[in-house]
Amino acid sequence: MSSRTRRVAMSGLALVGTVAVLAGCASAPSDSTSSKKSDFLPCMVSDAGGFDDKSFNQLGFEGLKDASADIGAEPKTAESKDATVYDSNIQQLVNQNCNLIVTVGFNLAASTKKQAAANPDTDFAIIDDNSINAKNVKPITFDTSQAAFLAGYAAASYSKSGTVGTFGGMQIPTVTIFMDGFADGVEYYNEQKKKDVKVVGWDVKSQKGSFTGGFEAGTQAKSVAQSLLDQDADVILPVGGPIYQSAAEAIKDADNGSVLIGADSDLYEADPRYKDIAFTSIEKGMKPATKDVVEQAAKGDFSKTPYVGTLENDGVGIAPFHDYESKVDSGLQGELDKIKAGIIDGSVKVDTEASVK
Repeated sequence: MSSRTRRVAMSGLALVGTVAVLAGCASAPSDSTSSKKSDFLPCMVSDAGGFDDKSFNQLGFEGLKDASADIGAEPKTAESKDATVYDSNIQQLVNQNCNLIVTVGFNLAASTKKQAAANPDTDFAIIDDNSINAKNVKPITFDTSQAAFLAGYAAASYSKSGTVGTFGGMQIPTVTIFMDGFADGVEYYNEQKKKDVKVVGWDVKSQKGSFTGGFEAGTQAKSVAQSLLDQDADVILPVGGPIYQSAAEAIKDADNGSVLIGADSDLYEADPRYKDIAFTSIEKGMKPATKDVVEQAAKGDFSKTPYVGTLENDGVGIAPFHDYESKVDSGLQGELDKIKAGIIDGSVKVDTEASVK
């Protein structure tokens, strides 16, 4: 393991279902289920990317839906097209007397803090941020670096070119925590195997790397992914909601055997269009965590105590290798199991600059 000392992060990015939702600026938030049996009203505001991003917004929304179905509630949702509508989306839900408002993502922290202070009788939960210290705000966070460490090790083991890559949407802790863990997992592989697999797109020491500037799929994300392929990366981890779609397009266009690592949800299951290049995924248990927080609040057990997903409590992990199961080294899974146990018992250290304390 690297001798660099970095703090273990307690937050993570950045992330499934379809619904008619508030379009950024004007119209009122929409209802999502049919029969209302409970007086408890759970609500949610998305970040950019929308509730159908097959990533962090969608996972949070699915948790909201599942909890609402269990408690017999009819949730309300508001979709943010950009940062200009965070405040207004939250305010509209407050005005509809929501008992709990879940905000999805680090980017909504300032608006959540402001609205929670202005509305002390409304409870809030925020996914991927733990910067708010208020009695009516519960952080839902994930130490994603632990799972990303395993994915980095696996990527280094699989790489044929000796180069792997990662890039992000915005350079914020919930994105770079993936990139730190991934790069450190590659370094751990090199130390254990006496290899020299390179990481392009992110430098842990300088905390500098490749970013698209947002979470939208498009030409910019594809261009960044292509730049990593041009540097011989044959395993790529894009971190930032839908930007994985553009990375997948670049990989498919290259048609050179390169593969993709998903972020937040199991890409193989979440978006079967890309199952043929889905090597594995770094998973965050946003769906069960959100479901649990909503159900506890509905029971009157809301508290500001943070939820932190780790390998130990299955809050984070990596997906199966699916179609690549027979293509990885026969001893890889055993090595990953051993590393996971070491991370849990503390004998393998996973640290990151992306700590939000």
